[in-house]
Amino acid sequence: MRRLYEPDAYDASRWPDSHWAATVPPPAADAPLVGAARAEVAVIGAGITGLSVALALAERGASVAVLEAAAPGWGASGRAGGFACVGSAALDEAALARRFGEGETRAFLRFQEAAVAAVEAALDRYRIAADRGPDGEACLAHRPGALPALAERAAIRARLGAARARVLRRDELAEAGLAGPQFHGGVLGPVGFALHPLKYSLGLATAARAAGVRLHAASPVTALAPDGGGWRLTTPGGSLQARHAVVATNGYAAEDLPDWLAGRTLPALSSILVTRPLTPAERAAQGFTAATMAYDSRRLLHYFRHLPCGRFLFGTRGGLSAAAAAQARMAARVRTEFEALFPAWAGAATERVWSGLVCLTGSLTPFAGPVPGAPGLWAAFGWHGNGIAPGTRAGARLGAEIAGDAPALPGLMRRPPACFPLPRLRRLLLALAYAGARLADGRLRRSPAR
Repeated sequence: MRRLYEPDAYDASRWPDSHWAATVPPPAADAPLVGAARAEVAVIGAGITGLSVALALAERGASVAVLEAAAPGWGASGRAGGFACVGSAALDEAALARRFGEGETRAFLRFQEAAVAAVEAALDRYRIAADRGPDGEACLAHRPGALPALAERAAIRARLGAARARVLRRDELAEAGLAGPQFHGGVLGPVGFALHPLKYSLGLATAARAAGVRLHAASPVTALAPDGGGWRLTTPGGSLQARHAVVATNGYAAEDLPDWLAGRTLPALSSILVTRPLTPAERAAQGFTAATMAYDSRRLLHYFRHLPCGRFLFGTRGGLSAAAAAQARMAARVRTEFEALFPAWAGAATERVWSGLVCLTGSLTPFAGPVPGAPGLWAAFGWHGNGIAPGTRAGARLGAEIAGDAPALPGLMRRPPACFPLPRLRRLLLALAYAGARLADGRLRRSPAR
């Protein structure tokens, strides 16, 4: 299997030392695939997208088997920041409208808001207790000059039919509980909420088992080939023949499963720390008291939120290697940037820090649909770091389409993503892009504690 990062990034023998994994009971153990088996639909990947595809099909009576290299929720689905939100493309709405037209952009905005509602519906339908947070999401200006651009984007989104957001001046942040010495205003939108991503992923897995889906853990797909009008998937312990196959591995995909994927994605490391519980006095001292999920306007963005247990989650991009030494350096950088943005909490020790792979595409937009030139083969990937909501909605809609429904996903999501230029140099180009982003964002200086 061809992959972009070091083997450590894909080591399925252990769970990441995340806050999420530490706060759930040991998940159910699904047996690996052994011997020859058949199904109507085979799904590769037991994350949110793959499980949503499988659920939609099984609830329509289809025979579905899911092959997972590790265990349900092991990848990005169970180690993300837990933001069920809009924003699954790396292009803003103005850029989307220039490329695809206003009609397609409106449809995509409707999809994103419906995707958040789909997560809410799944929590209710399958009775998943996933520590749901309050509604809304804030984007905070990292410099005074960033606020007009945030306000303009909010106005464009509203004109295109999205839910209206509230623009906050810097002096209004404290009243909203979003104050900080390096925040210069922001935009507060009403759509989205936070949750415990691993509890959500494991809840979907439980629902899938109850619906009759066969989940096979420790079953990495090592070969995928056409076979008798369908597809044959080979694992270390067996093989699965299916009429349809769905690739739902996102940033953890192998580039030769299928070869069509090669060069179309760019996995990128995202790193998260979680502090010890903060006291009410510490929260008040910083001025950032709202439970609303938030991120800043940097190109190399930071994302953060209070957890229901009193701890604080803080994440960022910028890692370039999954090797242990590089991960240790990245963990130190995350801590430094956390203390720069939230200096009043410099004494709040890190309890856990971990990383995972998000997935960018060469078109900077997500994809969900049939793989061109490969009848019966489907794929869904490219959530650009915000996969909880779109993975839920796109997975369900893709499952319905495989079952025979008319296509219902936005047209721009059904366009095969372009390949990255010079695909063999993607990690080098990513390093150059990160360097340019840091230069554009400006130096992050530590603010004095109040």
